[in-house]
Amino acid sequence: MEPPIRVLFLCTANAARSQIAEALLRKKGGTLFRVASAGSSPAAAVRPEAVAALSEIGIDWSGRTPKAVDAVTDVEWDLVITLCDRMKETCPTLPGKPVFAHWGVPDPAEVQDDSRRRAAFQETLALIAWRLDLMLALRADALALLIDEQRLRHIGTLTPGAASAVAGELSNHS
Repeated sequence: MEPPIRVLFLCTANAARSQIAEALLRKKGGTLFRVASAGSSPAAAVRPEAVAALSEIGIDWSGRTPKAVDAVTDVEWDLVITLCDRMKETCPTLPGKPVFAHWGVPDPAEVQDDSRRRAAFQETLALIAWRLDLMLALRADALALLIDEQRLRHIGTLTPGAASAVAGELSNHS
């Protein structure tokens, strides 16, 4: 597998956690990754606290808008990471047989106290950044091997009648 590795972050509203994860991996991963985020029930806007937390570390995320999962199904994602339990349970079928991972993160937007909510967004950003650092510590070839292993397992679920579809699907990933 050649870079970029296509990574999709999913969360219900695509207004906080998944937006933070997308922004961080875009910055940390550079050209090794193609990154997006989406939600099953997208909010009207990205949470201002998420934009502010990203701004504090030098990432301008203003002007971004939440997207529905339907807006990102034109890409065959290599890795899909869900960030909330609801999205894990309702995660749609996506093209390309991606590897799925669940990185459950509490929703900082649910914190009721305004002063505590700001801290919750900073904690969320720190947790996601730490997890991304761990992911990035994997060699790119090791991450690609994991993704290819998932595709290899998928071949074992196929029947001969699906051979022509499989050949086309596999050629898209080489």
